[in-house]
Amino acid sequence: MTLEKLIEGNENFKNNKFPALEEELLNLVKYGQSPEIMFIGCSDSRVTPDLMLNTKPGDMFILRNVGNFVPPFKHDEDFHGSAAAIEFAIAVLKVKHIIICGHSHCGACKSLYEEIPDNDSFIHIRTWLKLGIKAKERTLKNKKFTTAEEMYRATERNSIRYQLDNLLTYPDVVKQLEAGEVQIHGWYYDIATGAINYYDKENDIFKPLSEMKI
Repeated sequence: MTLEKLIEGNENFKNNKFPALEEELLNLVKYGQSPEIMFIGCSDSRVTPDLMLNTKPGDMFILRNVGNFVPPFKHDEDFHGSAAAIEFAIAVLKVKHIIICGHSHCGACKSLYEEIPDNDSFIHIRTWLKLGIKAKERTLKNKKFTTAEEMYRATERNSIRYQLDNLLTYPDVVKQLEAGEVQIHGWYYDIATGAINYYDKENDIFKPLSEMKI
């Protein structure tokens, strides 16, 4: 994909796709957005929420970052982009569902097993990857793998478990959850097949999304 292709793509969008969406987008401009779903996904270029879920503008409030990690709640005067997005989704948009969607072949989870260069070019990456340490520890403790690739897949799923735990450190999320105003979900997207599994917390396993009870 080149910059020229992006320019061509926008022309194609304006001329061929935008007209079908124009009325809906104008209503979103006039009345504002009101998505019921917040989608927390990875920045990985192979993860494409709108394609994966066949959604339209206004359907989902999307947060993307490295590894779809959720930093735990911390009240200070630093800059917390992910926390600000979560707060906005809960307090302003009043979403009904928050989905943390991990994926296969995740570079962030694989990096947990690699040596990160100790220089300023990776200073924020090294800190951010600490959010995946518990997933690595659980994976190595359970030893439910025989190859490195199986270890990475297990780590990706375990990370979703712990990112859900981190989400529950946000007071407003817990408050809305206890009031029945919001539900939280852990999903796992397989890049190689397009399939999504959901986390069944009660049984601590991942199941096909088509079996999820609404």
